[in-house]
Amino acid sequence: MADRVISILLLISFLISSSHSQQLTTSYYQKTCPKFDQIMQDTTTNKQINSPTTAAAALRLFFHDCLVEGCDASVLISSRPFSKAERDADINLSLPGDGFDVVVRAKTALELACPGVVSCADILAVATRNLVTMMGGPFYTVKLGRRDGLVSRASRVEGNLPRPTMSMNQLISIFSSRGFSIQEMVALTGAHTIGFSHCKEFSSEIYNYSRTSQYDPSFNPRYAEGLRSACADYHRNPSLSVFNDVMTPRNFDNAYYQNLPKGLGVLKSDRALVMDPRTKPYVELYARDQKVFFEAFGRAMEKLGLYGVKSGRRGEIRRRCDSFN
Repeated sequence: MADRVISILLLISFLISSSHSQQLTTSYYQKTCPKFDQIMQDTTTNKQINSPTTAAAALRLFFHDCLVEGCDASVLISSRPFSKAERDADINLSLPGDGFDVVVRAKTALELACPGVVSCADILAVATRNLVTMMGGPFYTVKLGRRDGLVSRASRVEGNLPRPTMSMNQLISIFSSRGFSIQEMVALTGAHTIGFSHCKEFSSEIYNYSRTSQYDPSFNPRYAEGLRSACADYHRNPSLSVFNDVMTPRNFDNAYYQNLPKGLGVLKSDRALVMDPRTKPYVELYARDQKVFFEAFGRAMEKLGLYGVKSGRRGEIRRRCDSFN
């Protein structure tokens, strides 16, 4: 009888914990950290002004966090001698430092104002939204109350993040397995309207592509030549990169979608969106109407921000964002 009571109590505890992940609120820190919004706004604004690549860096960091283990700041954890963390997985080695830095700055300021209250996962989610808005993108709601995850393993990353070399079936599978529609996937990919890609990620498509062409024929020829010139020294400088959006690289807008039918997508996965009949209609829709894109992107980001969030004993409020308590 006692065992049965314990089992029932454990089940109730699990159900309560699960329900918490669906009960994040926009006013979560209203009483426990009343200066939360102001500190986040000040930190993100100052960082973006001083380092204009911060918005794209934070947005990419947020994606890489949420798609592996859920939105729990597991990507921020540093590796230890016998434990290789997510951030040291091959695909995450190119994550820009500005994304990590803006979180650290906000966490430092918030720990002074309200120690042990605000999670690193919430900081990353709000920083990303604030920075997208600063770049001219849509303002969307970020619900709060996430806890920081207790697991970060590099071995769990591969196959769970989109790679530019993946087929459309693989890309769709990554998002659909997390409950996202094809339309939501195309809207989220619009994040490529800001930021940059490293030359090494697409070098095989612009140098010695085939016997008949130096570059992938899905590129606009003049654009391909421009990329070949910009990336000429990528062997000596592996960090060499180009803007994802050649037209308005510093604005969060719908130019990314307008570029794709013209062969102006940097990555193979970008150009594939306009060639696949499942994704092409949404590319065309967002290219025509920026307002529709902004609304779709905002809704998809709100949904992404709730994916796999931790609550109760499944998480903690880290004292430092790069290490477990």
